[in-house]
Amino acid sequence: MAAAWTVVLVTLVLGLAVAGPVPTSKPTTTGKGCHIGRFKSLSPQELASFKKARDALEESLKLKNWSCSSPVFPRNWDLRLLQVRERPVALEVELALTLKVLEAAAGPALEDVLDQPLHTLHHILSQLQACIQPQPTAGPRPRGRLHHWLHRLQEAPKKESPGCLEASVTFNLFRLLTRDLKCVADGDLCLRTSTHPEST
Repeated sequence: MAAAWTVVLVTLVLGLAVAGPVPTSKPTTTGKGCHIGRFKSLSPQELASFKKARDALEESLKLKNWSCSSPVFPRNWDLRLLQVRERPVALEVELALTLKVLEAAAGPALEDVLDQPLHTLHHILSQLQACIQPQPTAGPRPRGRLHHWLHRLQEAPKKESPGCLEASVTFNLFRLLTRDLKCVADGDLCLRTSTHPEST
């Protein structure tokens, strides 16, 4: 039984998590290796490093000519709209996209300021993946709102420019850290909101 509780995703597939098939993961919070609850809040030092990185990214974006054909993150993106078991799957793809884009943006001018935030995001993703069990490929796939959101994030790198992706991830960064991550870490305590029609 202990072996079944310590299932960890074998592949840290940042590219596949973004551009590959829609994940068919089944989250669990009972495994010995699942410690996502520790991320209900980040330390002041960690938040300060992310703020510094966000400010540097925003300054960098001012020098770039970027635009998006459509929002990368759906306008109604709120993990509270999902079932509790669906939230880690959405957060996994959100984190993977964020890491993929920020790593691409970490050139000489931003390398130092992004180093610690990237390290922290990798750690959070690895801890999150320890809470998710893969289902057989032939198993049921996500439906409804979750399927729509995952498809949207996976298709964004194919359709949008690097500047659009960088801006979208930058502006979404603190929502990810202070709302989405906390919601998954809170589990059942993150109360589900009333649903409303899906928008794009």
